[in-house]
Amino acid sequence: MFLRRVTLLKEKITDLITYPFTVPAIRGMDTLDFDSAVTFFVGENGSGKSTLLEAIAYQCGFNTAGGGRNNAHDVDSSQAALGEYVRLSWLPKVTQGFFLRAESFYHFASHLDQVAKDDPTFNYQGYGGKSLHHQSHGESFLSLFLNRFGGKGIYLLDEPEAALSPARQLAFLRIIHQLERRRNTQFIIATHSPILLGYPNAKIFSFDLSSIEKISYEETEHYQITKGFLNRTERYLEDLFRDD
Repeated sequence: MFLRRVTLLKEKITDLITYPFTVPAIRGMDTLDFDSAVTFFVGENGSGKSTLLEAIAYQCGFNTAGGGRNNAHDVDSSQAALGEYVRLSWLPKVTQGFFLRAESFYHFASHLDQVAKDDPTFNYQGYGGKSLHHQSHGESFLSLFLNRFGGKGIYLLDEPEAALSPARQLAFLRIIHQLERRRNTQFIIATHSPILLGYPNAKIFSFDLSSIEKISYEETEHYQITKGFLNRTERYLEDLFRDD
C-alpha cells in the first residue's frame, strides 16, 4: 500500500450548507485509514463515495475528468469539489496511477484519439494497440485494465462494473489479483457490484450513514439484496409488484 490515510481538513471548511458538505458521510468524516491493497467504497447514489474518490484523484495529481497525470482533457462536472479539503498521507508517496470515471470514459477515449491525430508516434500503447472507440465498451475497459494498469501505482476506479458483464467482472477480479501479487499496486474502487465486493481480504467502507463505516462483505446491502433475490426470486417479485 502507498496511500495510508485521508484526512478531512475541517479547519478549512467555512460553509457547511454547501455541497459537498451537505452530504452526511462527507460532513461527518474525520480520517480514513487504508490498510489493505484493495479498498471498496459502497453506498447509494449521492452518498459521497465518488466525491471522495475524485478528491483523492485530485490530490494525486490525476486528471479528475479521468486519466493519469499526463492526460489533459476536460468534461463537465469534473471539478473536484472536495479536492482542496483533504490531505493524503503516504508511505511511500507514488505519482503513477490512473483515475477511471466510468461516466466520462467515452470522452477519455476521444481524448486519446485526438492525441493519436496530433502525434503520429502515438500507437495506443497501454490501451490494447488500437482506439478504445474501435473496441466494445467492455473490451475497452478490459484493454485499459490489462495494458495501462501495472507497475508501481495507485488506481482509483469509479464504478468500473458499468461496462462489464458478470463474466468480465470475474475477469477483472483476476486482473486485480495478479497485480496485487506483485505488491506494488493499490486499488480504491467505488462500486455497486456484489461480484467485485467479494474480492478476498478487501476493506469495505460504507457511506450510507452519517459517518463512513467499515463493514463486512455480508453486511453490504448489495450482498444481502442479491443473495435474497437469487434465493427467493418469485417471492421478491411478488412483494415488489404486490400493489400493481
